[in-house]
Amino acid sequence: MRLEITCSDRLGLCQDVLTILRENGIDLKGIEVDPIGKIYLSFPTIEFADFQMLMSKIRRIPNVEDVKTIPYMPTEREHYEFNLLLSTLPNPVISVDSKGRVDIINSAAAALLDTEKDALRGELVNDLVGGFHVHRWLEKQPSEPHTDYVRIGTANYRASFLPVWVNDKEGEPAFAGAVVHCQSEPLPSRPNSSGQVSPFSHVLTQHAHVKRVLKDAERMAQLDVPLLIEGETGVGKELIARACHQAGNRSQQPFLAVNCGALPDNVAESELFGYGPGIFTHHPSGKKGIFEQANGGTVLLDSVGDMSQELQAKLLRFLEDGTFRRIGEEQMVRVDVRLICLARGALFERVESGHFREDLYYRLNVLSLQLPPLRDRKGDVLLLAEHFVQKFCQQLQRAPIRLSPPCKDYLSQYSWPGNVRQLENTLFRSISMLERETLEPSDINLPDVPAIADSLAIDLEDGTLEDAVKRFESTLLRRLYPSYPSTRQLARKLGLSHTAIANKLRDYGIGKQRKRT
Repeated sequence: MRLEITCSDRLGLCQDVLTILRENGIDLKGIEVDPIGKIYLSFPTIEFADFQMLMSKIRRIPNVEDVKTIPYMPTEREHYEFNLLLSTLPNPVISVDSKGRVDIINSAAAALLDTEKDALRGELVNDLVGGFHVHRWLEKQPSEPHTDYVRIGTANYRASFLPVWVNDKEGEPAFAGAVVHCQSEPLPSRPNSSGQVSPFSHVLTQHAHVKRVLKDAERMAQLDVPLLIEGETGVGKELIARACHQAGNRSQQPFLAVNCGALPDNVAESELFGYGPGIFTHHPSGKKGIFEQANGGTVLLDSVGDMSQELQAKLLRFLEDGTFRRIGEEQMVRVDVRLICLARGALFERVESGHFREDLYYRLNVLSLQLPPLRDRKGDVLLLAEHFVQKFCQQLQRAPIRLSPPCKDYLSQYSWPGNVRQLENTLFRSISMLERETLEPSDINLPDVPAIADSLAIDLEDGTLEDAVKRFESTLLRRLYPSYPSTRQLARKLGLSHTAIANKLRDYGIGKQRKRT
């Protein structure tokens, strides 16, 4: 039970109240005194008759004006308010004692550590927070706040370390620990071995092949020759291209991109090379093209394999000496740009099918990088998923979300035909609609991808063994071809030569047919 006693100040009043409780055998659980003239009592529930007698005795104490029951003590209300604030705060908060052991931790921080709050109490903060030695800072008994970048789980934050000082029995200040408040701010890129920040440091991967690609890309970024980056849709080709520009000697110059597959031929030509005055009414004075606007910098040609034959010829002439003519003009224009081209799949496939000029291909393919699809780097799925979850929770201003073990298994086993972009968009949609704190497989909306075993069911009742083998080959190749649009990649996957795979695709009528010379 809890009582609120309204009274005017008098020496010994609290002692009179405690005497009555003691005489009636009531065990006092808590007492709070408010300077404005209120005393709050907390004690176990007693019989109604005893309670009536207690209230009567307290009212007869001199200077007591009123006595009434209340549902909670003031500090209890503050405690509930504090816990409610911490539980709904999207930013991680950790309170530690002077020895660096966790005293209070909120739901956001516990979710990042994938552990219940009760299990984290008493743990050393240095075992939970990376990037800054909290214990060493506490040993100094600091009096001023400190700010640094930290890592909690897989998430990066800018943390404020706030020292806590209280008065001891003698009224002297004593160091009691600190509160760590982590703000939703991305961690800056860390310097590499040479002391400089690498633009590739923000590319998340633990796959050996991708790490080699990044290492090669960092070297190629310094070379002032065309670069071709190949890979399926959504694997991160443009991300690598931008990092190459930022890591190169042209990083302070313009970086302009154009999607060759999204523009009609005449529009693509005018966008790239520009046009003279009087050609188009909406720009009567003419317009500089992408190459002129990016003079001194980098031009990114996305979906370069979809470029028309006419535009390919003009681009080839431009690569000869860096000169071109604007549409409707005769004078030559010279610019200095580095060209980075992106191609879905293998660009040489377009050469083989007769849709891309072979001479232009070798002009563009001076340096090349190939990014593997996400299905071939399963270890990166959860790494990227946890990064996107943390990113979108910060973006949507909501407490961190956990991925349940079944959800992790589901994400890891999916083939991700849309690669990293599909994973990112899927998680954003799921987190935006989620009303709980844990993401389950049922919260993720993904199109069904039939298992290979289901799609390879072969009817062996009719025909010979040779017929069955051919049906099996045809079904297998039709199932894999959309995921491996390059016959060279598909050949490596199946352990066959490129010629053998190309012949089988032609025999079964799979994919685009190549022109015979």
